[in-house]
Amino acid sequence: MWQRLIEAHEFPHFVALRRVFPHADQIAVASKRTVTVFNVRGNHYRLVAALHYNRQLCFALRFLTHADYSKDRWKDEL
Repeated sequence: MWQRLIEAHEFPHFVALRRVFPHADQIAVASKRTVTVFNVRGNHYRLVAALHYNRQLCFALRFLTHADYSKDRWKDEL
């Protein structure tokens, strides 16, 4: 479902993304870049993605359980 929604819409910026994914968050990581985190399956999982709004590209970087996401180790790897 997530992939279908991403492919079906054009998101010029984060505000537009939040209209479709109201629980998405932007997080700064160790590389000083910003990633977008999506809640999946009722907060059981987190999908960490890099979105390039100017090119309409989305790269899935990590798919984590809620417990692994909460440890924050993934932030140091990106």
